[in-house]
Amino acid sequence: MTKVPDRFTFAEQRPEKFASQALHQRLIAAAPRKLAFTGEATYQDWSRQLRAKLIELLRMPERPVGAPRVEMLGERNDMGDHFTQDLVFESEPGVEVPCRLLLPKNTRGPLPVMICLQGHTTGMHISIGEVVHDRDVEDLGGDRDFALQAVRRGYAAIAMEQRAFGLRSDGRADCCRRTLELEVNDDNHTCKHTAMTALLLGRTILGERVFDIIRACDAIAEIDGVDADAINVMGNSGGGTVAWYAAAVESRIKGAIVASCFCTVGKSIGAIDHCTDNYLPGMLEWFDFADIAGAIETARIAVVMGRHDPLFPHQGVDEAFAQARSIFAAQGRPDDIVFAQGEEGHRFYEDIGWSAFERVMSQPAA
Repeated sequence: MTKVPDRFTFAEQRPEKFASQALHQRLIAAAPRKLAFTGEATYQDWSRQLRAKLIELLRMPERPVGAPRVEMLGERNDMGDHFTQDLVFESEPGVEVPCRLLLPKNTRGPLPVMICLQGHTTGMHISIGEVVHDRDVEDLGGDRDFALQAVRRGYAAIAMEQRAFGLRSDGRADCCRRTLELEVNDDNHTCKHTAMTALLLGRTILGERVFDIIRACDAIAEIDGVDADAINVMGNSGGGTVAWYAAAVESRIKGAIVASCFCTVGKSIGAIDHCTDNYLPGMLEWFDFADIAGAIETARIAVVMGRHDPLFPHQGVDEAFAQARSIFAAQGRPDDIVFAQGEEGHRFYEDIGWSAFERVMSQPAA
């Protein structure tokens, strides 16, 4: 009888040759990034090519003709210092996006708008400071009540539910799932299946979420009292990622707070476990995360990060921001992107984040 070698004997020989991730790490480091910003090409030509490639890779749904149907639900509620109104708008045929609109009191319209995007929390209710699940208390402790922050600063805030989260979470029958025992916001329980089935259809969930922002901009034009020429977006973690991509493909977005998501691919999602919905197939053949700045035509950006965020190591954050700022400088507007850093981990930082955003939005036009 042939003796079967002990598997650990193999592992002790050449582990760097066995592990698939070791190969991927080498390929990530050597990825061509054919459209990375180098300053060598004519900026306008490079930017145009980059934006076209980004839109191609996002694999967004086809945009319907005309304005979306917007339906106001129930009555307007008086919350003391602001009003709330629930609404839905149709993103693509048969797909509705639930939102809550918050309006400040004692202000005259049209009001600037802030679209508020949660990352991997349990849903948009976090943006309005509501606790639905026990773990929501921890998320709110990380300054994630974005819509309340915005409305108290004079914005019409739209807390928007992203695909696969909260009210739009995975609704399959229990017999189809192997993840029922996981925490309610675990990515294997929320976005993973939706992200993978989007790939089967030639889409990406990242593209679908960005598409919903585009349609939100269409819907805002149908809402009384808000300024469709002053649309902004903010998000943390996965919400910040969507905000960054949305600012690159939707020129109606004038400002964005991009929080807890900014880093080189090689030092972040290419090396550290992240949620499935953050990956863009084929990205590194063409560009890195910061290069997307070249597709941003109008928006001013506040990048907000935590110095000790374990998902986004500060060296990669510094490299990515330096690259993005060099791109804005090549556009002739270096002060239209700013950086703010908190002293903790993976969370939002209300005071420094809004201070940075207000500073960048107050810059004179280049």
